[in-house]
Amino acid sequence: MEATLKKNRIDLMKPFRKYWEKFYKRFADGSLGTKLSYFIFGAGNLYHKQIIKGLLFLVLQIAIILFMVLCPTINSTPYGYKALLNLPMKNVVEGGAFDPLTGEFSHGSNCKLIILFGFVTIAVIAIYFILWDKNIDSSFKADMDLKVGKKPTTFKEDLAELLDSKFHITMLTPTLIACLVFTVLPTVFMIALAFTTYNDPDMNELGTNLFHWNGIQNFISVFTGEGSLGVEIHNRFLPVLGWTFIWAVFATLTCYFGGIVLALLINKKGLKGKKLFRTIFILTIAIPQFISLLAVRNILGEYGPVNALLQNLGWISQPIGFLGLHPNDSESLAKVMVIIINMWVGIPYTMLMTSGILMNIPADLYEAAKVDGASTFKMFTKITLPYVIFITTPYLISSFIGNLNSFNSVFLLTGGGPTYIGYQAGGTDLLVTWLYKLTIDQGSYNTGAVIGIFTFLITATITLVTYRRSKAYNEEDTFQ
Repeated sequence: MEATLKKNRIDLMKPFRKYWEKFYKRFADGSLGTKLSYFIFGAGNLYHKQIIKGLLFLVLQIAIILFMVLCPTINSTPYGYKALLNLPMKNVVEGGAFDPLTGEFSHGSNCKLIILFGFVTIAVIAIYFILWDKNIDSSFKADMDLKVGKKPTTFKEDLAELLDSKFHITMLTPTLIACLVFTVLPTVFMIALAFTTYNDPDMNELGTNLFHWNGIQNFISVFTGEGSLGVEIHNRFLPVLGWTFIWAVFATLTCYFGGIVLALLINKKGLKGKKLFRTIFILTIAIPQFISLLAVRNILGEYGPVNALLQNLGWISQPIGFLGLHPNDSESLAKVMVIIINMWVGIPYTMLMTSGILMNIPADLYEAAKVDGASTFKMFTKITLPYVIFITTPYLISSFIGNLNSFNSVFLLTGGGPTYIGYQAGGTDLLVTWLYKLTIDQGSYNTGAVIGIFTFLITATITLVTYRRSKAYNEEDTFQ
């Protein structure tokens, strides 16, 4: 038992030990040029007469050092080492004072830029160490080539390799850079705001660009009701979280099993007009989702044709608030209607996917079941459904996570209503629509970031746990 535990124990220090061994080996076994590369970028390449490569490494080192030392500024906020010194935001200064001598307004501290430039500088430092490692690797590779009687590769040969055996690196590098710049950096910046007093009423007198770090106070506010917007977050977080899970479960299961049933009906042998039925349901996919949802919102609205028809028939005296667009409308009815309407836009996706799966189930399985006297229902529960679920488990998980973050279905139909007086989060608001209101409507980016982090932790945990435990992951090459 103890041996098994030791075997399965994760060694967190192993990567560091392996890198240290590699670090020492390159220095100990490397040439003089490789040893110099530990201090001067490109020295090893220049030592091996790889001039262009060596100069590129050297220029990059000089550029990063100058960037760190000279500290270029934008709106009086510096990059470089000063950005790192400013990152704790202990000495922020109020700005906006008018200087009659220059006729200009002086710039005070902009904490948003301080955080952003600080993280950019950290990223530049990380790039520096990556280049440092690559320049040593390049020199050590040249050492190894010489030991086996080969000439070090030229710059032209390296370029040719990037278009041949390393073409994947050439193609993926621009995508990676774009991902880091437009996805990772903004995400890190928004996460950082969750730990600040941004939009705190106590800081309003100093301006919206001036705030401080406050640790995990914003997270504590979710459960205690203290701090900026703490009362609203405290009172509405658990109800919104609960409804988000209820919505995700029902929206996923109704669309999933509804799509399976629809696919079985359309693919039933002897059914005429299969192509017509498929085309009709696929139209809901072809038409942009927001158009379908806004059309349904108008149809079910207070003055829409459904309410008008019911009033003309004398069945109702007042319009029914199907979608909770007014504060006095029924919250329960709005939630049920959102789930039902979502089936209209969600079922066709599952139907289309399941149709392809059904066509690929081996016919001999059904023939053997019929020989054994199995009923149609038995074949469905023992062959069709297990096969479909096995194949579509990743889709089912991603669909559930997508519904946790579903924005269109709720926001375009109900706007989160019915609303509560004094609260941004309405009766049908999900975490993601509430986050939108907190940030776009109220400008409370720090509180919105807290909600976003909670949402990420929930979705990431569910995704990893369910997928790792599914048969589609553990038995991906078999079906039983």
